[in-house]
Amino acid sequence: MALCQVIEALLFGAQKPLSIKEIADALRRAGTEDEFSPNEFARVKEAEVAAAIEQLKIEYMEQHRAFQLVEKSDGWQLVTDPSYARWVRNLFPEPRPARLSAPALETLAIIAYRQPITRADVEAVRGVNIDGVLQTLMERGLVKISGRAEIPGRPLLYETTQFFLDHFGLKNLDQLPNVQELRTRYLPAAPRPATQNPVAATEEQASSATPTD
Repeated sequence: MALCQVIEALLFGAQKPLSIKEIADALRRAGTEDEFSPNEFARVKEAEVAAAIEQLKIEYMEQHRAFQLVEKSDGWQLVTDPSYARWVRNLFPEPRPARLSAPALETLAIIAYRQPITRADVEAVRGVNIDGVLQTLMERGLVKISGRAEIPGRPLLYETTQFFLDHFGLKNLDQLPNVQELRTRYLPAAPRPATQNPVAATEEQASSATPTD
């Protein structure tokens, strides 16, 4: 039995993308309880798994298969070739979610390139309130709260999700178009509240506490 065939079976049966490590672990564990059926892949290395995956990718392309191997942010997955989408889509007749509006896409782009970012900073770029748009992006699972900014008021920070990467076919954020240029380009930011000098604050409190005649 060839390594490529076993890996193909694992990818076909998996309900989620599998990393190289996960595939190698699955190969090594197989048959450990059956002493009469030795596992020929008990000592397989991750480099061998990676090479086998590359071989499968090439075979699928050369054979013009209706599916392909795609590397996502959390591993490898067998997916239908996009050229067959209009036929495959008929298997899932449920109403498709509405497309994102232009304001939602603009907001999503700002968050994607400048994350983590506060709502106020996004609004400073767009020049409008984004409460409704931001709520839509969070309901769609494209954006999430990632913490709080270390500035006065501790506003919430927002960033994109794992679903965002999967939805747009990205392995990681570095695959965003023109990422280096757009990450460094100047964008307006919300004004930061002034932080009071601790010494001045102490003197002000002492002055206010001193009784007057």
